[in-house]
Amino acid sequence: MSGPAKKAFPLRLDPALYAAVERVAAADLRSVNAQFECLLREALGRRGVKLAAPVAAKRGRPPKEKKS
Repeated sequence: MSGPAKKAFPLRLDPALYAAVERVAAADLRSVNAQFECLLREALGRRGVKLAAPVAAKRGRPPKEKKS
């Protein structure tokens, strides 16, 4: 499974903050990682920072190859 490259980095958080994000992520049916990305994009947007739209992950089966 190859998708767009994403930057990985360690992040230290207060356990209560992580638990709150975890609850919100579950309510939104997202992973905690996706929830953090969403929250950061929203916060940057409120500050007027322009970002390119996120690249949507490809879903479903790949198309069948045609036999020659």
